[in-house]
Amino acid sequence: MNIRSDMQNNTPSSKVDPITLEIVRSGLVLTAEQINARIIRSATSILVKEMEDCSAALFDERGRLLAESASVPIHLNAIGSCLRTIIDHYLPLDQWNEGDVVLTNDPYAGPESLSSHHTNDVIAYTPIFWNGKMVAISALTVHHIDVGSMWMACRGWGVEIEQEGFRVPPVKIVRDGVLDEQLLRLMVNNSRLRDSLDNDLRAQLSSIALAKDDIHRLFDRYGDETMRRCFQELIDYSERRTREEISKFRDGVYTHEEFILEDGSMGGPFKLALKMTVRGDEIEFDFTGTDPQVRGPINAPLSATYAATFYAMRCVTDANIPNTEGSKVPIRIIAEPGTLVNCRWPAACNQRMVVCHSIVDLVMGAIQASAPERSMGDSCGCSYNDLVATDLVTGERVHFGEIVPGGLGATSLRDGASALSCHVTNCPIPPLEATEMENPVLYLQRELVVDSGGAGGNRGGLGLALSYEVRADNPQLNHTSQKSKIPPQGALGGRPGKSGSWFINKGAPEERELSYAIGDLEYLKKGDIVTQITPGGGGYGDPLERDVGKVVEDVREGFVSVEKALTDYGVEIDPRSLSIVSVQR
Repeated sequence: MNIRSDMQNNTPSSKVDPITLEIVRSGLVLTAEQINARIIRSATSILVKEMEDCSAALFDERGRLLAESASVPIHLNAIGSCLRTIIDHYLPLDQWNEGDVVLTNDPYAGPESLSSHHTNDVIAYTPIFWNGKMVAISALTVHHIDVGSMWMACRGWGVEIEQEGFRVPPVKIVRDGVLDEQLLRLMVNNSRLRDSLDNDLRAQLSSIALAKDDIHRLFDRYGDETMRRCFQELIDYSERRTREEISKFRDGVYTHEEFILEDGSMGGPFKLALKMTVRGDEIEFDFTGTDPQVRGPINAPLSATYAATFYAMRCVTDANIPNTEGSKVPIRIIAEPGTLVNCRWPAACNQRMVVCHSIVDLVMGAIQASAPERSMGDSCGCSYNDLVATDLVTGERVHFGEIVPGGLGATSLRDGASALSCHVTNCPIPPLEATEMENPVLYLQRELVVDSGGAGGNRGGLGLALSYEVRADNPQLNHTSQKSKIPPQGALGGRPGKSGSWFINKGAPEERELSYAIGDLEYLKKGDIVTQITPGGGGYGDPLERDVGKVVEDVREGFVSVEKALTDYGVEIDPRSLSIVSVQR
């Protein structure tokens, strides 16, 4: 990113040299990335070392966001709200000392659910001092596999937060550089994976502590006054540029609705409602009309709703805007307490991602009428594939879990991406070999699903077909996915993507299809084969306006069938030579 020309043209009175500002900005981002890299290299959990389910951020001495790692969006925009909760309601900044680490995983810390948004996400913060003064705060969220919930890895259809493991309110786990071993042992003792949790918690604390060296180098080079001016200018610049982007939207009030558990599972469907109001260079998202929280784990704490909404706005504003506190200032969010988007104790919330992914589609649906060129088709949504079993050799309980990718919606600029953990998840997909080495499964299939992407001038991304054999005793499957009855919708004439489904022993005489996209535990047996088909993304624009050459390429690549090329795109293709026979538009 290069912000120098903008700084020179629009802020001639700035006291910060633009080259210095860019060096500082890059240094802050690099520091956040290095925090994250350290935990990934040090962790033993496959969720962290392979899926990289962790995120880092840096704040100034007042708790304002300065920089983030390019990691998990649902983490990133919650770290700041959790920090504000800690400062305002637990530990004011004048009680933070050099060498301290403050930690929490409690979704209900503070008066609202503006903290960690599920118990498996432990967020840790440490103040950074330079010449005796606090100058910054480093932070890291890590998704730990098991924190002692009712079911391994916090799966199953829990109905209250107490079933989702231990909750640690904001507390100093390190004081003046000395680790509270008793508190650490208490946390570790409540996990089924004690060695892994012990290692990964220690690695998490070390990762943020080491960030002080990077920050010290910047302050040693530029000094306190220049660094603080840089911090302020970065925040001001983000706000200014975000306001410029919002001012390009058409003023007005726009509404949209999305439904979750729309196939009737667990008492659904449930409605998410949004009224988006654009006024000049500010935007308001009002979720009034969303259904009340439910007795189940899909409720979203307010911090998660904030994170999903801010993420959607970053998708439709200039990617070159630095991710700082300033980019949030022109955005207002209204969410009634006690609803699916702002749950209250004792609501369970471990699978709040079901709501959060739909919030992204909800925002994009409202944006279609205000800034259609910035919107996109719906995506595959949330998809988890979790297995708990007994290890054949040791007899210990083992957990196999993965985020299964699907198709993203198309945009006005390009086709939707295929087989990605979409939107607010954004985790890499581990290699099959790495997963098989540590888990009692043997993969049989992982391939794109032809014709699963919604047709459009730009085509939706393709979903994935995944199959594996269970190779452990007493396996229990917990499955979570979306868009099985109402598929991912297209935008501005684009057609829906293909829905997903789940099967046990597909193709065998005992084949059975799971009734719902989200369920409680399924009790399997060793040797069973689990098959998941994930949804494709919605298309964007009229399919008959798609470039004929792209249609031919899709057929040759196996993304679109010869039949769909004709019925959806009006392009007749010879099935043998894969050459154009006629164009019927």
